[in-house]
Amino acid sequence: MVATTAQRQAPWPARTRTLATRAHDALRANRWPDRSRLPVLSIFILIAYMRMLAHVFSEATGHVGSDFLAFWGAGRLVLAGTPQDAFNLAAEHAAQAASHTGQMVAYVNPPPYLLLTAPLGLMPYGAAWLVWALGGWALWFAVCRRLLPGAPLVVLASPVAYLAACHAQNGFVTGALLVGGVIALARCNRRDDVIAGVLFGALVIKPHLAVLVPLWLIAGARWRVLAAGAASALGLCVLSLLAFGTQTWAAWPRSFDVSAVLMAQNGGPFWLRMATPYALLREWTNPGVALAGQAAITLMLAVVVWRTTRRSGANAGTGALMLAATAVASPYLFSYDLPFLIQPTLWLVTTARARGWRPWEKPAVIGLWLAPLATRAMALPLHANLMPFAGLLLVAMIATRLRPAQAASGQSTISG
Repeated sequence: MVATTAQRQAPWPARTRTLATRAHDALRANRWPDRSRLPVLSIFILIAYMRMLAHVFSEATGHVGSDFLAFWGAGRLVLAGTPQDAFNLAAEHAAQAASHTGQMVAYVNPPPYLLLTAPLGLMPYGAAWLVWALGGWALWFAVCRRLLPGAPLVVLASPVAYLAACHAQNGFVTGALLVGGVIALARCNRRDDVIAGVLFGALVIKPHLAVLVPLWLIAGARWRVLAAGAASALGLCVLSLLAFGTQTWAAWPRSFDVSAVLMAQNGGPFWLRMATPYALLREWTNPGVALAGQAAITLMLAVVVWRTTRRSGANAGTGALMLAATAVASPYLFSYDLPFLIQPTLWLVTTARARGWRPWEKPAVIGLWLAPLATRAMALPLHANLMPFAGLLLVAMIATRLRPAQAASGQSTISG
């Protein structure tokens, strides 16, 4: 809009107040950004990601190392015929030495996860890192790209995707399983119920990310999905037992000692990188208070998911609530575990487009879309990881959208 002569001649404090008022009104009415700008913004974000990812790759293959070392080393040990040594720190150190990074990361995932890591040992470390990070991104995108029809670039450019890629961790795999399970379940037919159950059951590779899934399925009386999930988890455990032997399962508890050492730390970057209420409270209080606080929050969220699902059923909306709550309910979770948040975040967008945006909802959703990366970047300087607050806000926004009165009637502002 072209400024009037009076506005141009107004003193700068008045002009500043006018601009601030216009910005306030535009944000409250959800007029920015409109849909036409989203692809361009997403392309610029992706370009920035590629530059940052190139720097991360140089560090991962240099002397900084990467969490991916644990998976690659485990894969080499599986191919060497000694999968049980994946849980032997000395053997893992020797296997990872071939990366020439000078670093070592302990492998702590359950034995079924070795079914995924085994092929990584066939490749040099650098090539395997790229295949794992970029291949995982592609897999996750293939599952999630339909969450926002007409704007797949917004999905591809999600900050949660960059976080998972730069750590070369398993967030893409677990994210695809959780989101894929919710998408399949929402179709409400026998075949897709089984697919949803199989995907949820595969979370046996990282079971603490499925902490609310059984509760959600029971509350929604989705017994076929629950049975398929149990069969999937059991089947993967049996398959890994047959593939890797009883020695590997017997060796797995050794990894608990590594986790215990990490959890016994009294502060520092470990807790600041963890994105849970427990970790946030551990920075400020003692372990007992932190555990009690986490337990109270987890119980509260479980009640919210249970009551909402009992009323509305297990569907895409309550699935979004369950996934949003998972990001806060699990006591052990890092920013690279959060790619599953793409579903609840974009569920809010598609619901708002269909029913109308509530005041301030679009800037709030944009803030939540950015929150995993922003809170991770600010954690060390602020000496606090604020992601649990963003997670609770996401839960609240979805829960209020699922209230009967809100679900029955839209609220109108500008859609975009």
